[in-house]
Amino acid sequence: MTPVAMRQLNRSSLLSAAVYLATVAAAVLCFLWIRHQGAALVAPAPGGPGLAAGGPSVAGGASAAGGASAAAGAARGAGVAAGGPAAVGGSSAAASRGAGDALQHVLLALAVILVAARLAGLVFRRLGQPRVVGEVLAGILLGPSLLGRISPPALAFLLPPSVAPYLGIISQVGIILFMFLVGVELDPGLMRNRTQATVAISHASITVPFVLGALLALPLYPRLSTRDVPFTAFALFLGVSMSITAFPVLARILKDRGIQRTRLGVIALTCAAVDDVTAWCLLALVVSVIRSRSGSAVVTVLLTAAYIGLLLVVVRPLLARLVRRVDHRGMTQGVTTIAFVALLLSALITEAIGIHAIFGAFVLGVIVPHESRIARQLRAQLEGVVVVLLLPAFFAFTGLRTQVGLLRGVSGWLLCGLIVLVASLGKFGGSAVAARATGLSWHDAASLGVLMNTRGLVELIVLNIGLDLHVLSPALFAMLVLMAIATTMATTPLLALLQRGPGWEPAAEPAGAGTAAAVSQAGAGIG
Repeated sequence: MTPVAMRQLNRSSLLSAAVYLATVAAAVLCFLWIRHQGAALVAPAPGGPGLAAGGPSVAGGASAAGGASAAAGAARGAGVAAGGPAAVGGSSAAASRGAGDALQHVLLALAVILVAARLAGLVFRRLGQPRVVGEVLAGILLGPSLLGRISPPALAFLLPPSVAPYLGIISQVGIILFMFLVGVELDPGLMRNRTQATVAISHASITVPFVLGALLALPLYPRLSTRDVPFTAFALFLGVSMSITAFPVLARILKDRGIQRTRLGVIALTCAAVDDVTAWCLLALVVSVIRSRSGSAVVTVLLTAAYIGLLLVVVRPLLARLVRRVDHRGMTQGVTTIAFVALLLSALITEAIGIHAIFGAFVLGVIVPHESRIARQLRAQLEGVVVVLLLPAFFAFTGLRTQVGLLRGVSGWLLCGLIVLVASLGKFGGSAVAARATGLSWHDAASLGVLMNTRGLVELIVLNIGLDLHVLSPALFAMLVLMAIATTMATTPLLALLQRGPGWEPAAEPAGAGTAAAVSQAGAGIG
């Protein structure tokens, strides 16, 4: 590289850093102002009137069922203590029958879920939509929003409350494996090949929807939250939920339409890759703040930064050396064991630190050498189980927790429409305006805005975390799930309209076309 080119690269890097710092500073100042305005807001008391108190969710019912089971177990234990050996035998037999009944219900539920998800996915593929949209809708239709309204006995038979805890565990395992796959499929080359345009677009597509989401918390907090949720936690989580772009779903859409090698396809994949990493780091920060008290939040953030540093500085070089040594043999049983133990330990460490286990799985996947034979075989081995079995279970679990009936009257649906509008304006508007400011035409800017507004199942993962943390009420959870489905479904038809114009010519190889093709091929099974 010539000295002139080096100076230009340094100036570009300094400009990008300055823009990034200015964007972050502006977002922080905006959030501090929003937090100051929200300090005077008062939400309803838990269980009080309003949309936020729309009744217990199925997850809550499952928890109650779990508590009832535990109580029953304690009662049986008391009977054992009083009744002697005969009571022991009777208690063991009853417990065995209960476990057998639960297993039968779980197996039946999984069979029904898999068939429904597969059929809905095929239907939506025929309609030109990502398969994941149909699978998500199948999970919702199997829950209280449709099946529970049409035939409550059918819902109670197929998905009784006793199944929900088991389905939840299966879902959590599936999401941990899925986020590991997302990390493995994420090519660092996409982020290394960033241009000034992609830097600006990726930053704007995170900060603008985050600020708008936090701003939306001002009218939503008194209506859709409760007094035991601090406004700061509510605003932070709402901002994060608006900032998500589903990288795997986006890669799948580009591949299905054959535009992963085009100039706009490469830019969209690059921006989505940067967004993915940034959004998960932001989510980890927000979860640590929500889970911790004000004093221990700093400790959680420092421990998270230390663990990421350990993975990048120490584990990553060791892992690269190990992969080079055994890559010619591929995924032997020994290598598979090491991979799964490392995955489980990383997820366990981040869960123990105070952020979610999925973050540990994602970060570990990122440091796996992307183009190695082991990475390719690992993806091939895991994708079938994760996509066919575990993700549909997660969609059904999400469907059990989604109660569309909580959107009561015109006001509830107007609030839901407002959420969809703000989410779309933040992602589409932020990306499009930033793209236009970097010199792209309005057509290209609008195309990128539409692509970056794809949310899909990654958004559902974030929303379930919010519901588990009790930051999102059941009504708000249902609205945000509908928002994720609506924004993802809008991507394909809008893209079809915009694809008639210029900008979809194949990109030159140095711009990252080969990388984009490899990434979209890797994500083909997860969309």
